[in-house]
Amino acid sequence: MAEGFRTERDPLGELAVPDDAYYGVQTQRAVENFPISGLRAPADLVTATILVKKAAAEANAALGRLKPEVASAIIKAADEILSGALRDQFVVDVYQAGAGTSHNMNANEVLANRAGEILGEPRGTYIRVHPNDQVNEGQSTNDVYPTATRLALLLTAASLVAAARALAESLGRKSDEFAHILKTGRTHLQDAVPMTLGQEFGGYAACVRRGAEDVAHASEQLLELNVGATAVGTGLNAGDDFRRAVVNNLSRYTGLKLQPAANLFRVTQSMGDVLAYSGAMRRLAIEVSKVASDLRLLSMGPRAGLAEITLPAVQPGSSIMPGKVNPSVPEMVNQVCFQVMGCDQTVALACEAGQLELNVMMPVIAWNALHASTILREAMKALRARTVDGIAADEARARELLDRSTATATALSPHIGYAAAAEIAKAAVASGRPIRDLVLERGLLDAARLDAILSVDAMTKGGVVGENEAGKAEEEAGRARKAGKAGRP
Repeated sequence: MAEGFRTERDPLGELAVPDDAYYGVQTQRAVENFPISGLRAPADLVTATILVKKAAAEANAALGRLKPEVASAIIKAADEILSGALRDQFVVDVYQAGAGTSHNMNANEVLANRAGEILGEPRGTYIRVHPNDQVNEGQSTNDVYPTATRLALLLTAASLVAAARALAESLGRKSDEFAHILKTGRTHLQDAVPMTLGQEFGGYAACVRRGAEDVAHASEQLLELNVGATAVGTGLNAGDDFRRAVVNNLSRYTGLKLQPAANLFRVTQSMGDVLAYSGAMRRLAIEVSKVASDLRLLSMGPRAGLAEITLPAVQPGSSIMPGKVNPSVPEMVNQVCFQVMGCDQTVALACEAGQLELNVMMPVIAWNALHASTILREAMKALRARTVDGIAADEARARELLDRSTATATALSPHIGYAAAAEIAKAAVASGRPIRDLVLERGLLDAARLDAILSVDAMTKGGVVGENEAGKAEEEAGRARKAGKAGRP
């Protein structure tokens, strides 16, 4: 054996493993078989897997299946990893054999070697603590990996939802700040009816808030765990007592309201609950990306665009054009959101690809769902802190564009009819003259009533603008008619 290596054996034979490694032969085979991406298991998935192993060791000790000193050593080793030690020993590539067997064995071997070391044995001996016989007691990759995936997503869900809610709150504060600023609404990227900038931002806040609540709701499906289902859902070599004990231990460790799966076969066969959660993240990403795109549009300029708002400058925008500043953070957010949508597509395809009693595509499902959760959370935090909180409105510019718009003609329709209002709007565009002047010139309405109808502030409040004034005019005309009749001989 070459210096710096030890020899370990598994059912396929002997293999050299680095002397200083806490992982063992099956992990080493995976390292050699899958040199694919350089990507390793996400930290949250490692944490979740070790929590499952710790909970299982504690349950097995309580049920008399593990010697107390062995269980204690496994639990101590798990606690060390949970505190940050030995994280560099989780070396299996994200793209690995189906179901995550290599990841599960990586965890089993690291725990077995560290626990054996605690009990005074050299690494790689596995006499008192074997990766399969003791660390994996009562378990299978087929219940450990989906349980760890669900748990990892649950451990990150609260911070993801919190980031989305904080972004919604920031947008809501801007809605209040901009409540008085009148502007042109736009549909099809063309001028539409007047609104306030506050109403626009209020819509953004509501969209992001709804997306956050969807994620929170979808996460509840992940609380059902199939740990104890073992290979296909029958619970062979585990049992109900073990299953309940492991779930109770995990609930105690995490503070989550976890529960044994109502149907072990469903949760072992299907990753549909993870798909639902991924879909909720996709919806949130789409809402956030739309907001980021709108911020880029509303701030375009500063001289030749809309320029109704100004975004905080965070970095120079060009290597050739001096003084240019770009909407850098919203651009980053768009890219992140596109990636989240791509992750969801991968999750969907992989969830569909499960066959019979197991979905073997779990490693790529877990990585994409966790990656999406992480980057979406951090992107929303950056968007809030580095852009939304510092947005300023250009009230004069917004009013200038509104005064040039012909969309106020929409308010005339209930009073002079759609066709006549359309003619006025067309004439205003062609001539550049104000709508008010054209209506008065054609004698369609009197000045007082027209001014009430063309009140852009009133247009932002809903209803038929000028309706009350029309009623008053009709009442006055009625009184005049009555007075005229009373004065006849």
